[in-house]
Parts: sequence; structure tokens; C-alpha cells
Amino acid sequence: MAEYLASIFGTEKDKVNCSFYFKIGACRHGDRCSRLHNRPTFSQTIVLLNLYRNPQNTAQSADGLHCHVSDVEVQEHYDNFFEEVFTELEEKYGEIEEMNVCDNLGDHLVGNVYVKFRREDAERAVGELNNRWFNGQAVRAELSPVTDFRESCCRQYEMGECTRGGFCNFMHLRPISRELRRQLYGQSRRRRAPSPSRSHDRPRGKKRQRSPDHRYGRF
Repeated sequence: MAEYLASIFGTEKDKVNCSFYFKIGACRHGDRCSRLHNRPTFSQTIVLLNLYRNPQNTAQSADGLHCHVSDVEVQEHYDNFFEEVFTELEEKYGEIEEMNVCDNLGDHLVGNVYVKFRREDAERAVGELNNRWFNGQAVRAELSPVTDFRESCCRQYEMGECTRGGFCNFMHLRPISRELRRQLYGQSRRRRAPSPSRSHDRPRGKKRQRSPDHRYGRF
């Protein structure tokens, strides 16, 4: 019996523990979920809840049909955000193995930033980041059970076939530019960095430049 329970832990067959929380570190039911959310006491991964704000979600016209921010502007805004967060966290808390940002619209996933460190010392990051401010909002950090993002991502989204849109319950990861990926991971880290295949990077036509106006608040 013990072996069977262990084999189904965190799967859809598990009637006690929430499979969604186990896979993606979030659940649309939150504390009202009928299944247990087993929050880790140690992990390589932290989640910064609702930290990224997509400007296209707040720049629509009154009728909701037009957006005043172009895709190019959104990508530049996102790359600047990603670089700022990645650099700050790696400088303070150690080497980052993988960082992903959700582009979902559901409250439990929107703007979530998942950071997987190379070593299991994420507890210090959580302790220091909580109650700090970034870009005008309080940072909410938690240890996350997610270690394999392949199990967390929506495969249909990666193939451009997800019919649930932004309210899908699996991660829709927003890609960074290839230039930024090379800059952050570097030549010496490329063999250890997450694969840039599928939707995790995006080609850019010209060199990205940052200006002081685009900087975010430091942690």
C-alpha cells in the first residue's frame, strides 16, 4: 500500500494531494481546494507571485478591442524586466539554473516568476525578499515544489494549439530574446543552461538597448 501511495503522489489518481499544486506550484482554488497543498520546507525553486505585469493587459482601449502597446514594445519591456530580476537575484543568492515567467491570465498564475537556483539554498532568498518592494509593489515569495518545468508547461501552448488561452491551468511561459539569453547565461554556462528550444526564446531583429527610463526598482 505504501508503495502504491508513493507511486500516485501528486498525480491525478491522488485523491488527497493536489496534483496541480504539485506540478505548477499554484492552484486556481487556492486555500479552498479540497486537496492538500504540500508546501515544501526546502527547495531549489522559489516563486515570486504576480510580479510581472504585461503592459498589454493594462493598455487596452475602453472597448477592449485595441491595444496601444506594440508587440515590439512589450518584448523590450519584458526583456528589461527579466534581465533586472535575473541579475539581482543571481548576484545576491547564487547561480540561477532556470528562470521562467508565466504569461497566463488566471489569478493564481498571472505574472508568476519561477526561479530555480543551482543549489538548494532558496530559503534565504524567500526570507529576504518577502515584504520588500519591486517596481512599486510588495514582493511575495514562496518556496515552490516545481523542479521540472517540462511537467508544468502547457504542451498545446508550445505548439500554438492551446484553446484555453490565458486562463489555461498549465504554465504559458513568456519567451525572452535570444540575445538576452546569450547575455545572461554566457558562453561558459551554455551547456548547463535550460535548452532554448520550443518557446523559451525569440529572435530579435536588432540589438536591444536599455535606457534609464526602462529600469525597474531594485529589491
